[in-house]
Amino acid sequence: MSERSSKRGFASRPVDPESWVKSPDRPVSRAEAGAEFTARLTIDVTADMRGRIKIAAFQRGQTVADMLRALFEREFPTSEGGPR
Repeated sequence: MSERSSKRGFASRPVDPESWVKSPDRPVSRAEAGAEFTARLTIDVTADMRGRIKIAAFQRGQTVADMLRALFEREFPTSEGGPR
């Protein structure tokens, strides 16, 4: 069995944080390149909170993802002329 190198590569700070955040973690195909950029966000919530979120989404006839996107859009609107 081959042994893994314990030496890790050095990661420098991004010069332009905005473009670094928006860059995909993997190569993007030509078909995906035209689609609007999305990124996955993972947060830790209690089991009780998760249940309340799911019930609220169900009662509103929405998916949890759509409901939370709308919440984030209300709470963090894009600034005029700023990056989206």
